[in-house]
Amino acid sequence: MADLVDIRSDTVTRPTPGMRAAMAEAAVGDDVYGEDPTVNALEARVASLLGHEAALFTPTGSMANQLAVQVLVPPGEELLCDADAHVVTYEIGAAAAIGGISTRTWPASGPDLDPDLVAGMIRPAGVHAVQTRAIAVEQTHNRWGGGVLPLSTLERLRAVADQAGVLMHCDGARIWHAHVAAGVPLSTYGALFDTVSVCLSKGLGAPVGSLVVSTAERIERARFLRKRMGGGMRQVGILAAAGDYALTHHIQRLADDHARARRLAEALAPFGVADPARVHSNMVVLDLSSSTVDAMELAAAAQEQGVLVSPLGARLVRLVTHLDVDDDAIDRAVEVLKGILSAGA
Repeated sequence: MADLVDIRSDTVTRPTPGMRAAMAEAAVGDDVYGEDPTVNALEARVASLLGHEAALFTPTGSMANQLAVQVLVPPGEELLCDADAHVVTYEIGAAAAIGGISTRTWPASGPDLDPDLVAGMIRPAGVHAVQTRAIAVEQTHNRWGGGVLPLSTLERLRAVADQAGVLMHCDGARIWHAHVAAGVPLSTYGALFDTVSVCLSKGLGAPVGSLVVSTAERIERARFLRKRMGGGMRQVGILAAAGDYALTHHIQRLADDHARARRLAEALAPFGVADPARVHSNMVVLDLSSSTVDAMELAAAAQEQGVLVSPLGARLVRLVTHLDVDDDAIDRAVEVLKGILSAGA
């Protein structure tokens, strides 16, 4: 369908002409030998942006997360995170299956968290219980509609971690959105965490790739673990060039995606399914609890009219704006979704 509007996720973007040109012209080498100049430059750039010593390019965000938690948490010890965190919800048990890591969660209650609650969950070393070694948070939070964790909350959580002697990981797949939405420097976020993972293939529009940043020592360990997990790649500078282009050209434009997400929410708010105040970045979650249309019905009806959305269970639907969704596409999505919700009212 020529006018297909795909707002299921920001992972569906296609490389722009400028990005394709950068990929075609990339200088490459064997990255397993550490000889790909484009990868090396990208790793140094991302490490610098987050204020860390080193970074490692990975094929996926899940691998970046798993490398990070494995360098922080020894097998048989514990990672704390919220119950809806990507690292325990969408990575199919990798922390336990691959890293031998025990996880425990606090109840998910939105994009914010209670540092005092987390403090009460931390278990010290001893022979009677699993020792807590790290805390993971997600910025922005996927399951909670792209919500941005406040800087003050993160600072309080860092103080809790320091007092307890535990480490902190940030699943920053969409930290670029938090940076633009909240105006917080990337280095400020980076300074709060011992490891950070970032994704290039979501809001930034690269076709593939993530990185994990940390100290040089931890990244050297992560490089070993990446090879063990099958993530050692060869002339991957072709992909790294896309990420480098995205960092140069696609960060500040995320504000356009945020504005378009708010437009979606404002247009659908009269139906009681969206709250514009909850739109922090590029995601809108529709709550169909008061509608006669359920998530699967809405998704099927929208698809018939050329609009793709993501059902999240029976009554929730996620809409995600991104590089390939312009103002005309938003207008089309609004028209289609309004028609479906009106018919089901």
